Amino acid sequence: MGVSDLALVGLVLLLGLCGVLVPGVPGSWLVWAAVMWWALQDPQPVAWWVLVGATVALFVSQVVRWALPPRGLRPNWASRRVVAYAGTGSFLGFFLIPVLGSVPGFMAGVYLGERLRLGRHGEARAALRTAMRSGGSSVLAELFTCQLIAGAWVWAVIWG
Repeated sequence: MGVSDLALVGLVLLLGLCGVLVPGVPGSWLVWAAVMWWALQDPQPVAWWVLVGATVALFVSQVVRWALPPRGLRPNWASRRVVAYAGTGSFLGFFLIPVLGSVPGFMAGVYLGERLRLGRHGEARAALRTAMRSGGSSVLAELFTCQLIAGAWVWAVIWG
């Protein structure tokens, strides 16, 4: 697979990761489709293992999300600013504290967005708790899974 094809797969992965944060966009399906496209174009054993792992991870993620509070098309906590802060925090946390930093990064992003909007620590903390209960945990589960899949793809492309 050429560099331009890998760049296109990476772009679709990035769009899928951003799509997880946008209500109504099938972000996890875009991530899975990008990995499938890569595995079909580059039929190496590592590519197929990444595809199998992505499929299993997304299935487990769907089961976990069904057990969490429902996520509406536009939850009341999800202003565009808060979603942007949560996504940025999650991505920064994923790289600063490898892999597991995504969870505290997401929550810190929601807290920071609410702190800037509300101005007080107690109100921002209560808004974070409300956000996580009303659909934020579902978004976090899907985003974390897609980040794991994208990380596995990057690892397989560079070292596989």
